[in-house]
Amino acid sequence: MVDFIRNLFSSFCRKQKTSHALPAQALIPSPHMGCSEITHRTVHVNGIDMHVAEKGSGPVVVLLHGFPELWYTWRHQINGLAELGYHVVAPDLRGYSDSSVPSGATSYSALHVVGDIVALIDSLGQEKVLLAAHDWGAIIAWYVCLFRPDKVKALVILSVPFGPRNPARKPIDYLRSTYGDDYYICRFQEPGVIEAEFKRLGTEVVLKKILTYRNPTPFFIPKEGWGSPDEQIPLPSWLSEDDIKYYVSKFNKTGFSGALNYYRALDITWELTEPWTGAQIKVPTKFIVGDLDITYNAPGAKDFIHKGGMKKFVPLLDEVVVMKGVGHFINEEKPTEITEHIDSFFKKF
Repeated sequence: MVDFIRNLFSSFCRKQKTSHALPAQALIPSPHMGCSEITHRTVHVNGIDMHVAEKGSGPVVVLLHGFPELWYTWRHQINGLAELGYHVVAPDLRGYSDSSVPSGATSYSALHVVGDIVALIDSLGQEKVLLAAHDWGAIIAWYVCLFRPDKVKALVILSVPFGPRNPARKPIDYLRSTYGDDYYICRFQEPGVIEAEFKRLGTEVVLKKILTYRNPTPFFIPKEGWGSPDEQIPLPSWLSEDDIKYYVSKFNKTGFSGALNYYRALDITWELTEPWTGAQIKVPTKFIVGDLDITYNAPGAKDFIHKGGMKKFVPLLDEVVVMKGVGHFINEEKPTEITEHIDSFFKKF
């Protein structure tokens, strides 16, 4: 996984025009349990409509979700950080939920998605923000800091370490040669194929399978079938049936193709980012990962994180936190602790 991540990073971003909230979109209370004071609106950024959830006043914190997640993934941190005196903004990334869902992988390169985030920051009237991110959101956040470090005061990354671009190999070629065709990212590549498998299983089963995965070994989706639509999957204490229902409602609305296009654009991003091979992240950073996370247990990951590899490319890396007995979906599994970790770092800025 770390080698895959190392293939991803480096690039540039065109400066985006400041965008404005669509006047027809008023702030409305969220109907979801535990989120009654979170408000929602749509902003027009970088040619798309982006749904954002927000709460609080004070220094602006932007939270970026991963796959298969939504703004809702950050519900605990939105409430917790707002209570601590922050203005918290959590968008649905392009391709997800109530944001626009452009068609085709070519609309999901790092340049496109970072453009969305830079335009969102501008729409908030901010020169710089505090940025926290998980999973694919973490990959995008690394890119934001690489392309436009002037937009970020400080960075908290969950789960996915920085990976410098490897000029010698495309990400998908490497992953296929290392893990085989059943590796989940390889299975995601051909449009329509994995969508058909997800449809066979049903959205609820698919989301439960992914969100409850805690095996720190590589994640495979066999071509002969990924289980039964009738499979009963128990939920951990930190994930309720109501949470699953909300996720299901949004993925039933959009389908999975937009979210999968991030994976399908990996080689596109690799091609576009060649000029920034070897570039560093020069934003103050805190990195947090669970010791059961598949990213932390990938070959070479621990050495890269702890023995100077990441520090070489992220010279302002301030702290690395490894949470014991915690899996990949760390901000949901340990909501209070993650809120405290984010706050303790951002207080410095």
